[in-house]
Amino acid sequence: MLSTRNSSGERIDLTYHAEKPGATLVIFGHGVTGDKDRPLIVALAEALSARGWPSLRISFSGNGESEGRFEDSTITKEVADLQAVLETVPDFVRVAYVGHSMGAAVGVMTAAKDVRIHLLVSLAGMAYTKDFVEREFGDVTPGAGFMWDDEDCPLSEAFVKDLTSIGNILPLAEKVSQPWLFVHGTADDVVPVKDGRDAHAAAVCQKQWREIEGAEHMFSPSQYPEIIDAVDDWLTACFGKA
Repeated sequence: MLSTRNSSGERIDLTYHAEKPGATLVIFGHGVTGDKDRPLIVALAEALSARGWPSLRISFSGNGESEGRFEDSTITKEVADLQAVLETVPDFVRVAYVGHSMGAAVGVMTAAKDVRIHLLVSLAGMAYTKDFVEREFGDVTPGAGFMWDDEDCPLSEAFVKDLTSIGNILPLAEKVSQPWLFVHGTADDVVPVKDGRDAHAAAVCQKQWREIEGAEHMFSPSQYPEIIDAVDDWLTACFGKA
């Protein structure tokens, strides 16, 4: 089992996919209550590695098989987790980060200040963090209730405070200089398509917007090929052929 440790000493669980090592690494980050084994992330990592893009799936601390408490999971802590993973990547390797949902916000907050990310992809990316936590969990008591009634996912005061204090990532979107691909579904009722559209509008870097008609937050297996092609095309356009 591959792993690294964050600044708190917690083990971050990793899965590496590669036909052969290369000068590019695609790192995948998941969303709220998820982990590296979400079907969408597994499908993308397997397909892209088969096309010549070595890929690394990570579970943020407190999620999946990574160490740490779920209650301590926040966007800010996950940024630190991602930076711990970046520390292990050789300097000559170009890193593309692909984040889904809250994992996309992690990517924006990291890329805005860390040039070790060379390319960014947001899948159903969260932009309005305060609105999200109020919309989805406004009727849940932090420290007593659960996210979406899942007893394995207690809603913590740390999570609510972090997303509320961030507010939205649009000011950081303006600071992203890396090429940035946005993919969002029009039927997403967890992170509305407006989040993606507004982040795309705020970005001043090389960018591309891909909207998938009728796609929901997790996308469906029938939509995976379109997403795989979009990410592959973006990697090729920005880095050259794998």
